Amino acid sequence: MRRIFLISILITIAGRLCAADPTQTSYPAGDCLGTAKPYPVPEHLIETPDSLTPVFINHVGRHGARFPSSSTPVEKLLRHLHSADSAGQLTPLGRSVLEAVGMVAEASHNRWGALDSLGMAEQRGIASRMFRTFPTLFRDQTVSALSSYAPRCVMSMYEFTHQLDRLNNHVEIITTAGRQNSPLMRPFDLDKAYIEWRAEKAWEQPYDMLYETAVPTAPARRFINDPAMSSKKAQEISLLCFTVLRGIPAMGRAIDLGKFFTLEEMNSMWSVENLRHYLRYSATTLSTLPAELASHLVLDLISTTDAAAAGESPAAVMLRFGHAETLMPLLSLLRLRGCYYMTNYFDTVGLHWKGFDIVPMAANLRMVLFRSKKGALYVRFDLNERPIPLLPNSDSVYTPWPVARDFMTRCIPLHLQP
Repeated sequence: MRRIFLISILITIAGRLCAADPTQTSYPAGDCLGTAKPYPVPEHLIETPDSLTPVFINHVGRHGARFPSSSTPVEKLLRHLHSADSAGQLTPLGRSVLEAVGMVAEASHNRWGALDSLGMAEQRGIASRMFRTFPTLFRDQTVSALSSYAPRCVMSMYEFTHQLDRLNNHVEIITTAGRQNSPLMRPFDLDKAYIEWRAEKAWEQPYDMLYETAVPTAPARRFINDPAMSSKKAQEISLLCFTVLRGIPAMGRAIDLGKFFTLEEMNSMWSVENLRHYLRYSATTLSTLPAELASHLVLDLISTTDAAAAGESPAAVMLRFGHAETLMPLLSLLRLRGCYYMTNYFDTVGLHWKGFDIVPMAANLRMVLFRSKKGALYVRFDLNERPIPLLPNSDSVYTPWPVARDFMTRCIPLHLQP
């Protein structure tokens, strides 16, 4: 009886401990890669009802997996690790971290941000599945493609379109890349209202609050044996290590993150990085400006789909290649499920808005226009090649185009609506 009583107490205590932080996530290590997660290839091609015939595709994609986009975090981390090594404070585990970060620096030299072989394969795979799913749209048809000026986006476009040409060289492909496409693909560089809002840094307060409570000091102390290391410095080193090491799979290299971090630590640091993306590129209770960045892109999607519906589109497929920062505002502005979350409790964001689901490497949103046997037009939205309902109060993935058009128009700020 005494033993049963003790077990009951332990269960109660454990339950209270778990309830103490209901916002703590426990996603697997692969998901904790966040927006650096390689593209999750769907297991099956999407099946379309026989009653619907595809007539047009609008596609907005992120570049594929790449080398780290900047050398700054790597160089900063190397300075910390080399300093500790010189002082004789680097632990054996810390030396393993140094070797891994050194590999990142060496492999990325003169290739920072460049599309790697994995990223190329991701784009070819998406192109191949699109071709197999909608073969009639590539048979003696025209494909139009544009990208931002970033080389990884340009290369993603060329890998995608080259694969289409390999599958059917009777398709006509027209491509364009450059700063002329920035209003659609990089509005975060041009929109003055957004740039001013970002400079005011109102988003930093909730971010800093989570950073201070969620970023652990333990990893840094396992890597560097320095009793005098401050908690602030330990947090900085821990997050730098996580940021750099979690980018290794996107380079097409293998790494066991569990060797360096516990799953709880990975989730905590992922939640901080996830919140930063959410606050800066999604609609929030702080501001809707980040989502409104995609207004001109939504207008373009509407107008090009209208042209296709009227039989006036010069292309059967329109492809666009940009960045995670292109897709996050778009998906949020359209209020797609899992991509739009409004709250004043920012520590709950990781439970509802997950960068690894929304914008992994090579993420894409695809609008497919269909015609029924009776001539009615429907549209289906596919997020990362998985159908997703458009309307908030409907589970249907096929929406009449006039209804979808009206909904998309109402998502745009009034001063920009046609």
